[in-house]
Amino acid sequence: MAADPTAHRATTEIAAAERGATTIADRVVAKIAARAAREALTRVPEGGSAPQATVTVHHDHARVRVALELDYPCDIGGQCRAVRRHVAERVEALAGMAVPEVHVQVERLHSVHTRREAQGRLR
Repeated sequence: MAADPTAHRATTEIAAAERGATTIADRVVAKIAARAAREALTRVPEGGSAPQATVTVHHDHARVRVALELDYPCDIGGQCRAVRRHVAERVEALAGMAVPEVHVQVERLHSVHTRREAQGRLR
């Protein structure tokens, strides 16, 4: 009796989910990171810029750098910790990448007192 030629093919065929590769561009991961940083902040300072992120992806690891502005006075360390934690969690969840490093750089502090003085001069 002859063997079924399709039987061999079925056992060596690779499932669709196992074929190919998924590549996520650095700029896409940077957008995820910037959005996550914004979510982690209690608020963006009035007149301030939304957080910006740059990312370096190597295989399945992403190193993230986030630049942000904060209100002053605030718990700067606490805000930065919250941003680091949330960015790492969201990038891992949405892009499937490990995030061994999130560098947070505070670019500017916006003082409520200074803002009020500036508004008083404009009147």
